[in-house]
Amino acid sequence: MCEVFQMRRGPERDGRTAQQLPGNARWRSPAEKRSGRSVSGQEWDPAAHSFFAGGRPRGWRVRAGEMLQEESDLSLIIAQIVQKLKGSNLYAQLERQAWSCLQRPEIRLESLKEDIKEFFKISGWEKKLQNAVYSELNVFPLPSHPSAPPEHLKEPLVYMRKAQGSWEKRILKSLNSMCTELSIPLARKRPAVEQKELLNKWNEMGTDEPDLSLFRPVYAPKDFLEVLINLRNPNYENGDSLSFRTHLGLIQVPLKVKDIPELKECFVELGLNTGQLGIDDSTQVPPELFENEHVRIGQKVLAQQDSAAAQQYIRQGSPTALRAELWALILNISSQPEDILYYEQLKTNVIQHDLLVDSLIYKDVKLTASNDDYYFVFEDYLYQVLLCFSRDTSVLGHFAYNSASPPKSYIRGKLGLEEYAVFYPPNGVIPFHGFSMYVAPLCFLYHEPYKLYQIFREMYVRFFFRLHSISSHPSGIVSLCLLFETLLQTYLPQLFYHLREIGAQPLRISFKWMVRAFSGYLATDQLLLLWDRILGYNSLEILAVLAAAVFAFRAVNLMEVTSLAAAEAVLADLSTLKVMPLLQIFLFATVT
Repeated sequence: MCEVFQMRRGPERDGRTAQQLPGNARWRSPAEKRSGRSVSGQEWDPAAHSFFAGGRPRGWRVRAGEMLQEESDLSLIIAQIVQKLKGSNLYAQLERQAWSCLQRPEIRLESLKEDIKEFFKISGWEKKLQNAVYSELNVFPLPSHPSAPPEHLKEPLVYMRKAQGSWEKRILKSLNSMCTELSIPLARKRPAVEQKELLNKWNEMGTDEPDLSLFRPVYAPKDFLEVLINLRNPNYENGDSLSFRTHLGLIQVPLKVKDIPELKECFVELGLNTGQLGIDDSTQVPPELFENEHVRIGQKVLAQQDSAAAQQYIRQGSPTALRAELWALILNISSQPEDILYYEQLKTNVIQHDLLVDSLIYKDVKLTASNDDYYFVFEDYLYQVLLCFSRDTSVLGHFAYNSASPPKSYIRGKLGLEEYAVFYPPNGVIPFHGFSMYVAPLCFLYHEPYKLYQIFREMYVRFFFRLHSISSHPSGIVSLCLLFETLLQTYLPQLFYHLREIGAQPLRISFKWMVRAFSGYLATDQLLLLWDRILGYNSLEILAVLAAAVFAFRAVNLMEVTSLAAAEAVLADLSTLKVMPLLQIFLFATVT
């Protein structure tokens, strides 16, 4: 039977990420270094530098204390993180190292605990454990009320949960309809001849030209936007709040989003007085003023192998030569032999079984990345990574903090019997039009398929899933749309009202940028600078800020247009834009 069903919601965790661990480091000019003073006139203490002060950014304990509030919450989170790490390869490695160090002559019985801790510190294993804990904190949900129902833990707002459930049913109906119309099974075992053929052309799948004319994307971003536009809180009357009543955008849900003063505080390292890659490394600026020092500190961060320091450092941009290593450090990716073996197992699964979603992946790559001037050369990599991704059951773990639920199907003839239910696709993620563009920019950084795959998978389960699921999370696509519209209406009201009056609501233009994280719209070097900041701040809110900044930059031209088509033409090409100047001007030069 060709059917996919919606997964019932179980006792999963809330999707809210932990607060970003802050830091307040700023770069000094050569003059400041000589004087020992900052621009503000304060003494600069190298020992207090946020990258290396105790191995964690300053203010971390204060922010963690604010977030956890009670010791019981802290104890619970510690217990849950310990439990999760016990199932990891790191735990097994630490256990082996602990046993092996017992044979060392300097380990004494009377001080066993302290000696083992010192051994871990000297050997670098303590740092690896710190990075693993920090990585968990970056995605760990906020503590919830003990009596909160299970479904509340994934998404606290009932109408958001219902909207997500309805959207999932639409997606599955589209997939099932295609399956029935084309008489294609959801999954089948490949014949031996086909397996051998696929294995032989694994590194040149882009040369294959299968007939995909009958396949269509399950949905496109514009379909998703229509769902978000119709989203309403049934318990909320439009007249209840003056501020909400005056919101004239397409998104009509009362969520709290930041204004520019709050965004300035959040993105303080992007300030005009702080050095930035993307601005201060241009040919007009002598490298000794910022770039050389920034590269030197980046090399020191990598030598320290500290994820928190790397995350703080990358807020000012990553040097091109260090970016791949810095991103891997922040995402806590270290390519161990077992990771390579796991990737090979996924590859074997692709070789042995053909899934319906494989054709959707082929179709998407052909329609998007293959037609892109920057990414067409990576077509083979995209097939390899995305086909393996669809088989990776470890991705199912992110549904613990995702408002969505993985779809399931049943073995033929066992419809309705739960013991014969399986997730479909195995990773629980149905690709949509443009999905391959989440992978394409990473191909510039990682050339080994297994490493590229690891980075993409971690980027997806940390960030990208929020761009195509309905939730109230601050980095979710609903909040990003509302933030974008609020910024435009508040700080560019004349432009906003003009576009609205001519039927060119700004969100109809910018939505596709945000849902793809600007991949395929910005030049690659600018996109990577933008993604640096996403990783650095552990937040997608900067996407909405950049979208608003683009409208502000093209405001003069947009004020002259008289139709949606004309407005789209003005904003059709973003490939010449420079990300960091736009963000700085919009955030720190806008009158608030």
